[in-house]
Amino acid sequence: MRSRAIATLPLPARTSLTKLGHDIAIARKKRRLSTLSMAERSFLSRSTIGKIEKGDPTVSIGAYASVLAILGLERGLGALADRVNDPLGLNLEEDRLPKRIR
Repeated sequence: MRSRAIATLPLPARTSLTKLGHDIAIARKKRRLSTLSMAERSFLSRSTIGKIEKGDPTVSIGAYASVLAILGLERGLGALADRVNDPLGLNLEEDRLPKRIR
Protein backbone atom coordinates (compact mmCIF):
# COMPACT_ATOMS: atom_id res chain seq x y z
CA MET A 1 0.00 0.00 0.00
CA ARG A 2 1.31 3.38 -0.99
CA SER A 3 1.86 5.87 1.82
CA ARG A 4 -0.33 8.91 2.13
CA ALA A 5 2.82 11.01 2.66
CA ILE A 6 3.91 10.26 -0.89
CA ALA A 7 0.51 11.00 -2.42
CA THR A 8 0.04 14.31 -0.61
CA LEU A 9 3.58 15.62 -0.90
CA PRO A 10 3.80 18.64 -3.24
CA LEU A 11 5.75 17.98 -6.43
CA PRO A 12 8.56 20.49 -5.68
CA ALA A 13 9.14 18.85 -2.29
CA ARG A 14 9.10 15.38 -3.85
CA THR A 15 11.60 16.51 -6.48
CA SER A 16 13.86 18.02 -3.81
CA LEU A 17 13.79 14.83 -1.72
CA THR A 18 14.58 12.71 -4.78
CA LYS A 19 17.56 14.96 -5.57
CA LEU A 20 18.70 14.85 -1.92
CA GLY A 21 18.55 11.06 -1.94
CA HIS A 22 20.48 10.88 -5.19
CA ASP A 23 23.10 13.28 -3.84
CA ILE A 24 23.43 11.21 -0.65
CA ALA A 25 23.96 8.05 -2.71
CA ILE A 26 26.67 9.75 -4.77
CA ALA A 27 28.38 11.13 -1.64
CA ARG A 28 28.35 7.67 -0.03
CA LYS A 29 29.85 6.07 -3.14
CA LYS A 30 32.55 8.76 -3.42
CA ARG A 31 33.58 7.89 0.13
CA ARG A 32 33.64 4.20 -0.81
CA LEU A 33 31.09 3.32 1.89
CA SER A 34 28.82 0.35 1.39
CA THR A 35 25.15 0.54 2.33
CA LEU A 36 25.91 -1.97 5.09
CA SER A 37 28.66 0.24 6.51
CA MET A 38 26.40 3.31 6.30
CA ALA A 39 23.59 1.41 8.02
CA GLU A 40 25.87 0.28 10.85
CA ARG A 41 27.29 3.77 11.40
CA SER A 42 23.87 5.42 11.39
CA PHE A 43 22.10 2.68 13.40
CA LEU A 44 19.59 2.32 10.56
CA SER A 45 18.69 -0.70 8.46
CA ARG A 46 20.01 -1.20 4.95
CA SER A 47 16.46 -0.89 3.64
CA THR A 48 16.15 2.53 5.32
CA ILE A 49 19.42 3.62 3.69
CA GLY A 50 17.95 2.49 0.38
CA LYS A 51 14.80 4.51 1.03
CA ILE A 52 16.87 7.58 1.92
CA GLU A 53 18.86 7.25 -1.29
CA LYS A 54 15.59 7.15 -3.23
CA GLY A 55 14.31 10.26 -1.42
CA ASP A 56 11.47 8.45 0.34
CA PRO A 57 9.33 11.01 2.26
CA THR A 58 8.24 8.42 4.81
CA VAL A 59 11.74 8.28 6.32
CA SER A 60 12.19 10.57 9.33
CA ILE A 61 14.18 13.76 9.00
CA GLY A 62 16.34 12.44 11.85
CA ALA A 63 17.41 9.50 9.69
CA TYR A 64 18.32 11.87 6.85
CA ALA A 65 20.23 14.06 9.35
CA SER A 66 22.13 11.05 10.71
CA VAL A 67 23.24 9.97 7.25
CA LEU A 68 24.21 13.53 6.29
CA ALA A 69 26.27 13.83 9.50
CA ILE A 70 28.13 10.60 8.76
CA LEU A 71 28.95 11.96 5.31
CA GLY A 72 30.05 15.29 6.79
CA LEU A 73 27.26 17.15 4.97
CA GLU A 74 25.09 18.25 7.91
CA ARG A 75 26.27 21.89 7.89
CA GLY A 76 23.34 23.19 5.83
CA LEU A 77 20.61 21.54 7.90
CA GLY A 78 20.31 24.39 10.38
CA ALA A 79 19.87 26.92 7.59
CA LEU A 80 17.07 25.11 5.75
CA ALA A 81 14.30 27.25 7.20
CA ASP A 82 16.45 30.09 8.55
CA ARG A 83 14.48 33.32 8.68
CA VAL A 84 17.32 35.14 6.92
CA ASN A 85 16.83 32.85 3.90
CA ASP A 86 13.05 33.36 3.84
CA PRO A 87 12.28 36.28 1.48
CA LEU A 88 8.51 35.74 1.70
CA GLY A 89 8.62 35.79 5.50
CA LEU A 90 10.77 38.91 5.47
CA ASN A 91 8.37 40.65 3.08
CA LEU A 92 5.37 39.72 5.20
CA GLU A 93 7.16 41.02 8.26
CA GLU A 94 7.84 44.34 6.52
CA ASP A 95 4.17 44.61 5.51
CA ARG A 96 3.16 44.37 9.18
CA LEU A 97 5.37 47.27 10.27
CA PRO A 98 3.40 50.26 11.48
CA LYS A 99 2.89 52.98 8.88
CA ARG A 100 3.62 55.65 11.42
CA ILE A 101 4.76 55.75 15.01
CA ARG A 102 3.12 58.23 17.38
